[in-house]
Amino acid sequence: MEDLEKSKTSEIAAKPIDEEASASRPASSHDAEIAQPEAGTTVQLKRRLQSRHLQMIAIGGTIGTGLFIGSGAALSTAGPAGALIAYAFVGTLVYSVMVGLGEMATYVPINFTSFPSRFCDPSLGFAMGWIYWFSWAITYALELTASGLIIQYWAPNLDVGIFVGVFWAVITAVNFAPVNWYGEIEFYFASIKVITVIGFLIFGICIDAGAGQHGYLGFHTWGSPGAFAPYIAENQALAKFVGFWAVLIQAGFSYQGTELVGIAAGETANPRKTVPSAIRKTFYRILFFFVGSIFFIGLLVPYDNEDLLSDNTDATASPFVIAAQLAGVKVLPDLINAVLLCVVLSAANSNVYSGSRILVSLAEEGSAPNILKRTTDGGVPYVAVAFSAAFGLLGFMNESNNGGEVFDWFINISGVAGFISWTCIGISHIAFMRALKARGQSRDTLPYKAFWQPWFSWYGITFNIIIILTQGFEAFAPWSTKTFFVDYISLILFVVLYVGHKVIFRTKFINPLDADLDSGRKEVDEMFFEEHEPTTWWGKFWAWVG
Repeated sequence: MEDLEKSKTSEIAAKPIDEEASASRPASSHDAEIAQPEAGTTVQLKRRLQSRHLQMIAIGGTIGTGLFIGSGAALSTAGPAGALIAYAFVGTLVYSVMVGLGEMATYVPINFTSFPSRFCDPSLGFAMGWIYWFSWAITYALELTASGLIIQYWAPNLDVGIFVGVFWAVITAVNFAPVNWYGEIEFYFASIKVITVIGFLIFGICIDAGAGQHGYLGFHTWGSPGAFAPYIAENQALAKFVGFWAVLIQAGFSYQGTELVGIAAGETANPRKTVPSAIRKTFYRILFFFVGSIFFIGLLVPYDNEDLLSDNTDATASPFVIAAQLAGVKVLPDLINAVLLCVVLSAANSNVYSGSRILVSLAEEGSAPNILKRTTDGGVPYVAVAFSAAFGLLGFMNESNNGGEVFDWFINISGVAGFISWTCIGISHIAFMRALKARGQSRDTLPYKAFWQPWFSWYGITFNIIIILTQGFEAFAPWSTKTFFVDYISLILFVVLYVGHKVIFRTKFINPLDADLDSGRKEVDEMFFEEHEPTTWWGKFWAWVG
């Protein structure tokens, strides 16, 4: 092991490092905590997230309203087989992104939004960082609004604005606490999500096998009304394919948040060990939680069920609840509604956390004001937290008559921004591999080596771009200017940010030999991380799950 580390050091040292930059880097773990960071590092932030935190962030980051509610719209649009194939297909795209992200984030364990600027093009990093931040900031407002609507399920006479204000204050206050608070809260929120999904999978097996009021079900919904739902087109074969394709953007929105591991890498203790562990198991979690849930939803609920077409955001619109009602189970709606409240509060908490860390990364790259890098003694970027949290107040737009239309635009920005970010991560990984090759450094020396490369990253990039360009096909038949802008506003915004930055600052593409593979890496190599083994049965159980 010692010889391997020496060989890594000698290979990296083959490239001269600027003396002034080298002198500015911290020489010890103590200095690393108090020194001002150079561009691209996050040494002011504290590495306080433990392995169990990161494992549950990786699991719970993707389980949200997209699965508990949005999966119903996917089922009604594509049918059980169409939705299942769509979620499985997008799952492979997500996994291609995650293994590439894992390779970069374990070698240079910083916020992944810095990777495009480091390895590829500063303008790409600027555009990706800002649209990704904007999507999380806007989603914060959406989640706060959803929390009020969920509580209205129990108290329909209460105004949504009350809960937008209350939860905004609580979640914003939590994000001003040290990052390990965020890790603990997400740990327990994610635990609730995971237990709920596992419980539903067991429930689905039992009901489908005959425990419900209708007896044995099997694959009856695949026969009537059918495995694929026709959508828009008149030709039946084409209509079924169109239904499948229309669900891809919904599936992408459901998976959004998987990449939070890459944001948390900058504040994770012992990232060389914990990040690869979280990345490796992402595929199995996707397969088990998402594809498993969609499979059983499709078995228990026919795609032409009227409740699936509801615009509600509480338990009545959840296919989990609809499945229970069809089976004759009466108590589940209230339970699912309570879980949904935990889901949206967890998502809102993640929105502020991730948004603030993206701003810190942008500031370190020179793409945002330096004031956003200011942190408390506990390592919390309080200015970035306050700025990101302020956008949650847009949730009060729900009080106006036209607020819903504006929110439709915001939702689309958030969904497509996920595909744009995944594409940029894939491009960054290709550039990262080229930088290693230019230095003569073998990928076999990396702490974590992604498989099937570079073909797997190219696979993700290609299909992510195709989905981004075609997801708004409904605007073209017949042509609708309003629908076009709603569907493509995020792509238009991304192009404007990229071109505008390129024209104003005249940035150039990064030469592979000049790519910064050192800043933020050596500081981590010099730090000592104390391992904390779980002592409680609960902690040991989740360590085993992870």
